[in-house]
Amino acid sequence: MVLKTFGWSFAVTALGLVAAVFYGGWTAFGLVAILSVLEISLSFDNAVVNAGVLKKMSEFWQKIFLTIGILIAVFGMRLVFPVVIVSITASLGPIEAIDLALNDHEKYEQLVTDAHPAIASFGGIFLLMIFLDFIFEDRDIKWLGWLERPLAKLGKVDMLSACIALIVLLVTSMTFAVHAHQYGGVHTDKSATVLLSGVAGLITYMIVGGLSGYFEDKLEEEEEREQEAEEEARKAGKPVSAVKLVGKAAFFMFMYLEVLDASFSFDGVIGAFAVSNDPVVIALGLGIGAMYVRSLTVYLVRQGTLDDYVYLEHGAHYAIGALAVILLITIQYEIPEVVTGLIGVALIAWSFWSSVRRNKALAAAEGKAETSDDEAGVSSGV
Repeated sequence: MVLKTFGWSFAVTALGLVAAVFYGGWTAFGLVAILSVLEISLSFDNAVVNAGVLKKMSEFWQKIFLTIGILIAVFGMRLVFPVVIVSITASLGPIEAIDLALNDHEKYEQLVTDAHPAIASFGGIFLLMIFLDFIFEDRDIKWLGWLERPLAKLGKVDMLSACIALIVLLVTSMTFAVHAHQYGGVHTDKSATVLLSGVAGLITYMIVGGLSGYFEDKLEEEEEREQEAEEEARKAGKPVSAVKLVGKAAFFMFMYLEVLDASFSFDGVIGAFAVSNDPVVIALGLGIGAMYVRSLTVYLVRQGTLDDYVYLEHGAHYAIGALAVILLITIQYEIPEVVTGLIGVALIAWSFWSSVRRNKALAAAEGKAETSDDEAGVSSGV
């Protein structure tokens, strides 16, 4: 079961790591490995969401999502999108950006370094919004209750996430301007770029969120119509014409999943810039991670167990929040790439360990309850 589901992912991992060694030695190998683990960790909740919706779809639409969807996820978002980001921020053509990345590392690195404040501001605010919207939502299951309970109460204030993100952006851009002025004023003019890029990141998040909400509403409407049509057909003694309705519902499911996939892919790509600026390393690492997201989705659908490790989603979003803060800090200060990657991995590992402990505690409690019931039965029998 595991080999059948993850076979392609294992093969892509081996090829990707070997390619990394040939491309940039053991340093590239380490960065690709970290990016792969980070992408898998950050996208675990994506796999859970995908599986929850995918299991409602017909086999045909499942295949469409797992074939066309993976092409969009791997080649579109993980391979093409990073180059597009560099091209836009560094005012380069895509072909020129790829040529520089492969043949003139020093010049490319300088262009990326010059464009980094805009990339970091855009991505930092986008990721910060994802984290804030998660942490301010009142959830039944809480990981760090001492922190999440008061934040959930604060989350009842409308537009709080956007207000905090804008305040953070203003402070960041003003601090950047002051810092640049004090140390020679070379990048003073870029404080406006930092501000505009952050606003663009906020707008992008709102557009993606709006599209996701739209498709989710459409999906619910189609499901309600399908159920009403089936009930009316049964009452009238007519055959239920579910094919057309299921097809419409499945289409909206597919569109909804693609929007969600793009948003999760986007935060992975943006977060990758906090680990490495090399598009080849990013493509290899995120490409490997994307394959595992697909395999995890298939595995969760086939196994039907989506709630075994309930804190992983929390850990993934805390990792997103950490990456957001790191990206905003790197506008002015340099942070080692390995440290950046390991923070996210550590948060995911912690959430996984907490989930395992919770499962063991629940199992022990159930065992004690069953023992108590058995003893009570014996006593009453006597």
